[in-house]
This record gives sequence, C-alpha cells and structure tokens, in this order.
Amino acid sequence: MAYFRATDPFPLESADHTKLHEFYARLAAGRLTTTRCAGCGRLAWPPRAFCGECSSDRFDWVDLSGEGTIHAFTVQDAGLPGGFPGPRVFAIVKVDGLRVFSILVDAEPAKIAIGGAVRFSPLRVADDPNGNARWLPAFRAA
Repeated sequence: MAYFRATDPFPLESADHTKLHEFYARLAAGRLTTTRCAGCGRLAWPPRAFCGECSSDRFDWVDLSGEGTIHAFTVQDAGLPGGFPGPRVFAIVKVDGLRVFSILVDAEPAKIAIGGAVRFSPLRVADDPNGNARWLPAFRAA
C-alpha cells in the first residue's frame, strides 16, 4: 500500500484558487475577518463564498473584534505537523458570537481555562512555494 504525503498542507490563498483570497490578505494585515451574506445578513465562520441559510453567493467582508473567550480547548503533545513545536494548544474561541477553531500562541497548557480572555494574533506559517508569507488565525492570552 502506498501513502501520499502532502508536501504543502496549507490552503491555496490566491485569487486564482479561491473567492476567499481576501481573508488571507486581511490576516496578513493583522485583521480577523469573515463574511456576511448580502442576501439575508447571516454572519458565517469560517468565511464562506455562499450562504448556507439562503444560498446566496453575494457576501460582504466584516471585521471581527479580535477579542474573545475560550469556549473549549485541547493540548496536543505528539503527532504535530512539521513546523509546529509542541505542546500545541488548540481552542474554540468565542468571538463576536461566532466560534472560531484556532491555535493559542505561546500558551502554557496549565494556565489555560475555559472562559479565559484571548486576543487575535495571526500566526505566520511556512511560506508558499513562491516564497509568499502565509498566515493562519491564532489567538494568545489577553
């Protein structure tokens, strides 16, 4: 049996590959954003190119506050992807009424608690094959 190893596990972020390329550009600028349906007004996380409520493909970009609280979390010590030192804390963070699955940066697992305050802090990950910086949404203790 042969196994396929992904050599580039991060999302395709360019306008050539996704309607949501602005999300990644805004992350690089330090902004946490998502989409709001222009048809029914529903706010979505993760950002979507169409509305799951009314099926519209018209949307507007909305800045989120970047301030949140920890709804749930887990600590991963082993099996981390390359380039991610452990232990790594993953959390569901409540931000502006949405639940955002994310990484907690510079988190000490013993000091993390449900209800704890966090602040958006974009995480730079491996550059794309063309050398362009890439970012993921992340948070750190407030």
